[in-house]
Amino acid sequence: MDHSVHTYTNLTCHEALYMSKAVDRGVLSAVGNTPLVSLKKIFRDADFKLYGKLEALNPGGSAKDRAATSILEHGVETGAIKQYTVVVESSSGNMGIGLAQACSYLGLKFICVVDIKTTAQNIGLLKAYGAEVEVVSTPDPRTGEFLLARLERVQSLLDSVANSFWPNQYANIYNAAAHRGTMGEIVTALDCEVDYLFCAASTCGTLRGCAEYVREHGLQTKIYAVDAVGSVIFGSPKAKRLIPGHGAAIVPGLYQPDLAERCIHVTDLDCVVGCHRLARREAILAGGSSGAVISAIDSVKDQIIPGSVCAAILPDRGERYLDTIYSDAWISEHFGDISYLWEESVGEELCMTATY
Repeated sequence: MDHSVHTYTNLTCHEALYMSKAVDRGVLSAVGNTPLVSLKKIFRDADFKLYGKLEALNPGGSAKDRAATSILEHGVETGAIKQYTVVVESSSGNMGIGLAQACSYLGLKFICVVDIKTTAQNIGLLKAYGAEVEVVSTPDPRTGEFLLARLERVQSLLDSVANSFWPNQYANIYNAAAHRGTMGEIVTALDCEVDYLFCAASTCGTLRGCAEYVREHGLQTKIYAVDAVGSVIFGSPKAKRLIPGHGAAIVPGLYQPDLAERCIHVTDLDCVVGCHRLARREAILAGGSSGAVISAIDSVKDQIIPGSVCAAILPDRGERYLDTIYSDAWISEHFGDISYLWEESVGEELCMTATY
């Protein structure tokens, strides 16, 4: 495959970055400042207030837009990224799409290393932004994990492609730094103490950034990490996972043992049920990690102090899961008929107001 270097726009990355510092930042100006909405219907009898941070409304569709933009802009500012730099990263979806979007705007070539489990839709989105896609077809022979095989391919490309740059989302502190803003937005929007924050863990960028903001501002927020059963981040044994977006087969470099007060592990089934309940009760079509967060809250809702203010970060949108989480056939294949876990009568769901 031809890895020759070229740019996709008439702007150099330095010119594009200059624009991003001005009033008009182009598409990058839409990264961050996502809505925080009240979730009143998901847990109707709860004695606490719950708000959802809609990261799906970032322009690339996920919280990863924040990390992608932060890492690349810092790279340009420090000179690690120049006009003809080639960005190389491993991703199964959202981070790759966020990087593809930002690289397109900055005029940088981007090679995204995916594996055979990456959905056709995500590969299509990467290519639509102009990314070059490298597909790893064989897992790491020692562990059976595709992540490690993808990282090995990334290293091979870094060794062979001149003037290349690895964002290294699992260890780059500018991933975490981007999410200090996420927590800051939540606190500002609520204008009060946030008692509990629920956050899915993968690279630990969101988790660490929010935790650092809480510490730096002397907040008393209890942070609950949400991880997948089968993920090794918090020391649990490795196991097969169906749903991407949270959890990891390695302990990320951004991980620190004191990032969260508690870790709640959720199953693939929990993710599916959480997603459908969120869609049916709050009309929010979100991705698997959002469903994980909702199910995690459900598992501890009776332990939350009455009157508390809670925030849940909902990382991405659900359209990318129409062939899995929102597919009746896929659900039936893996779990059987479980629709009773979220189906409710129309009368129970009806909630009309006269406030417009």
